[in-house]
Amino acid sequence: MTDRFRAIRVSKAETGQTTELVDLTLNDLMEGDVTVAVDYSTVNYKDGLALTGKAPIIRSFPLIPGIDFAGKVESSTNTNFKPGDRVVLNGYGVGETHNGGYAQKARIKGDWLLKLPDTISSAHAMAIGTAGYTAMLCVLALEHGGVTPDKGDVLVTGAVGGVGSVAIALLAKLGYRVIASTGRASEADYLKSLGAADIIDRNELSAPGKPIGKERWAGVVDAVGSHTLANALASTRYGGTVAACGLAQGMDLPASVAPFILRGVTLAGIDSVQAPMAKRVAAWARLAKDLDLGKLDAMTTRANLKDVIDLGPKILAGQVRGRVVIDVNA
Repeated sequence: MTDRFRAIRVSKAETGQTTELVDLTLNDLMEGDVTVAVDYSTVNYKDGLALTGKAPIIRSFPLIPGIDFAGKVESSTNTNFKPGDRVVLNGYGVGETHNGGYAQKARIKGDWLLKLPDTISSAHAMAIGTAGYTAMLCVLALEHGGVTPDKGDVLVTGAVGGVGSVAIALLAKLGYRVIASTGRASEADYLKSLGAADIIDRNELSAPGKPIGKERWAGVVDAVGSHTLANALASTRYGGTVAACGLAQGMDLPASVAPFILRGVTLAGIDSVQAPMAKRVAAWARLAKDLDLGKLDAMTTRANLKDVIDLGPKILAGQVRGRVVIDVNA
């Protein structure tokens, strides 16, 4: 086991936040009962916020960011894991208060780890990442709410992003008719290749709207928040379910109670960070079964560890399509 490894580390001084590629040793890692040789990580919207300091995602400095990683167990005193086990980690404060996935090594609590399904490689696990795992949690919430393909269309907002791209691929394979909302009209062919049947301009939803509108969809996967979520709720059909998992437009919700008390609409909050392990296992099992890996590959690009610093501001600016897999050893 090599002691030295490369990592992206964020530090903070009076002059602001600095992000750099550094060489570290195992002594620089935090406490944990499992050490993982990381193969891949990824870049989510939250990672962009952490890398740029645009929001106080990182709450302990210096810190290795990266809320996801996949790799093999190198050493373990946790009885649930042994060397060689292929594992994935999403959330639990990793990359926020505990050293994260932008490194060749990670030491964490085994209770945070999940063994990868045999059909999902480490690279595919990070093509999925927190964004894709969150998309699956949203689909499970729609199913729990009784939104079946025969009930009507499903709207996906922020469609070109990671959550949106995976959600479209999942929903289309499951037989849903998907309406994709995006501000990037040039990506229409990409969205249709994932399974979107219709594409609408995000401007239809992003401005202040009416308390309740025409019934247009039976379910929604929303990664945007603010007016977009409010308008999505206002046009949800009777008895529909809206899964809210993001805040790309804002944290506010300028909506009314009308959709809830007049149409029985359910607003389901989706948390991927502290989701119980049973829910995580169920989500990853469904991803192994229901996600078309060909479509996943089509929405995925690759980058090296040194590229992470530049990808942070790009994902916040909406310049990243789909998913990015980070090869931490390249």
